[in-house]
Amino acid sequence: MYDLKNKRVAILTENGFEESELTSPKKALEEAGAKVDIVSPQKTSVKGWKDGNWSITIDVDVDIKNANSEDYDALMIPGGVINPDLMRRSNECVNFAKAFLEAGKPVAAICHGPQLLIETGLLNGRNMTSFGSIKTDLINAGVQWEDSEVVVDQGLVTSRSPKDLKAFNAKMLEEINEGVHAH
Repeated sequence: MYDLKNKRVAILTENGFEESELTSPKKALEEAGAKVDIVSPQKTSVKGWKDGNWSITIDVDVDIKNANSEDYDALMIPGGVINPDLMRRSNECVNFAKAFLEAGKPVAAICHGPQLLIETGLLNGRNMTSFGSIKTDLINAGVQWEDSEVVVDQGLVTSRSPKDLKAFNAKMLEEINEGVHAH
């Protein structure tokens, strides 16, 4: 287990995140000692999605308009079909994620979460995985896509679905522990 007590991690999300893809990584981060902030365009709270229905509500800690990537050691992006589609339409969300990639800070994205990263224009040549339905989108963005439970490329951690959460969480913690990666 890694000791991340000096690390601060942003979970960037919108309404419609896949419940387990936010709650499981958040719990893993907190158990490792990291300070976790929910960052969102929503002002007060975000609603999750589970089994085809709206589910839990989670408080927002930081409005994306006030969020600064320099305040964080890493970024985590949960999936869900609705969540990344809303975020990729937000310049603030795109620019926030882009700043982490540009700085070489660890970024972890699961399922449909990598859709947001496509909008950064910084995925060309990266090795990634995702939910199968966005494979073509990632390939069109220049990604070397592979069907694996977890893929790591210089601090960029991606997984396919909730069934990969154990491997995803482990690699996410490892990369955050390692810190900034060279480009």
